[in-house]
Amino acid sequence: MSITKIRVGGVPEHFNLPIHLAIEQELFETRGISIEWITYKGGTGQMTQALADGEVDLCILLTEGIIKAIANGNPSKIISEYVTTPLIWGVHTGAENSLDNYNRIYDKTYAISRFGSGSHLMAIVDANSNGHTLQQEQFNVIRNLDGALDSLAKQTSDVFYWEKYTTKPWVDSGALRRIGEYKTPWPCFVVAATNDILEREPDNVIRTLRTIHDSCDRFMQDDEVIKLVSERYGQKIEDAERWYHSTAWAIHGWVPDKMIKSVIYHLKVAEILETDQEIPELIWKR
Repeated sequence: MSITKIRVGGVPEHFNLPIHLAIEQELFETRGISIEWITYKGGTGQMTQALADGEVDLCILLTEGIIKAIANGNPSKIISEYVTTPLIWGVHTGAENSLDNYNRIYDKTYAISRFGSGSHLMAIVDANSNGHTLQQEQFNVIRNLDGALDSLAKQTSDVFYWEKYTTKPWVDSGALRRIGEYKTPWPCFVVAATNDILEREPDNVIRTLRTIHDSCDRFMQDDEVIKLVSERYGQKIEDAERWYHSTAWAIHGWVPDKMIKSVIYHLKVAEILETDQEIPELIWKR
């Protein structure tokens, strides 16, 4: 059997463990696929750029980020949901910052990994849903979690949105304080692919997806992975357990049109997309 290499990108977080386990167990090879995993610490904004630049074939990234990117011309398509439950964003500040109330964040400086990232978009959506409008000068680009930790410690930023279980070790250590939470009103992660790979290797993209879905199915049926999550990602066992039992992964490639419409609605209300902006085809029809 000939082997086709597929480059897959994602953040270094516990959500992607089912894919890493499939790579380690050589499950992709059984379908003629070799996965080159590329880690993007900069998150969704960095990955949408990598897709646009052809540096990667598939990415696991935030739903709202890739919808915004494709709407604005990124040559990619959503090919499957990945995590079907909402993301719980922790709203953080630095240990020495006097900010102590989630309702007082809207005139502060926000650390974001980059413009168009989840940490950027969710801050805007959250503020807008509470009747506030954030200005561009309120955002401080810090590239990744390490940059945020440094900026919050130096108080060059006041507020930082990041997935609550990923940042929990720093909250536990006292380096960060979580002053609030925000839950996305849609499934949090999807799989996206470049138009180029979809045109050149559609069958191999489908084989890659099937392997991901199979691994996610096994992952959800094996409580033993809770200990693995705890060990690999520095989580307390009770946090890993709570996260595992509140998270669900997709086991098929169906992407609901209603979910897409809901995200577009929120992005337009938050003025992240233009109200009258024409939205191109977002989903791979196969």
